[in-house]
Amino acid sequence: MPVETFKATAHLQKGLVVKASSRNFEMMIDEPKSLGGTDTAMNPVEAVLCALGSCQSIVARAYAKKFNINLEDFWVEVEGDLDTDGFFNKSDVRRGYSDIRYTFHIKTDAAREQVEEFIEFLERTCPVGDTIANPVNLKLNGIIIEK
Repeated sequence: MPVETFKATAHLQKGLVVKASSRNFEMMIDEPKSLGGTDTAMNPVEAVLCALGSCQSIVARAYAKKFNINLEDFWVEVEGDLDTDGFFNKSDVRRGYSDIRYTFHIKTDAAREQVEEFIEFLERTCPVGDTIANPVNLKLNGIIIEK
């Protein structure tokens, strides 16, 4: 299958609110009041956690039948540790997550061994998990100054 390029735009609104869009969809991003925002939406690092859990859930649904898993219900709890002193330049710590943990909740009649094999596959297959776990080439594509 060929490489597919996905695109998104993030447009700063009033304060720290950002309107993020991709294809025909948009969502708002903000910061909690404790970090200078207005607390009207999740913040970017919370959106990363949501993206991970969502991707894992989609992979689960897409491949459950291949593993003969009847998913009666599936959800993911995701949490991450981030030292905000890095963002605020108060200390020389990593600016992103140092640890991310997730718990899968699966309602199924499948045997535990079958579910564990399925989960191992899910973890290997999730593109967002792969993006977080492995270095990606991140580079500035350009700067456009509008007057």
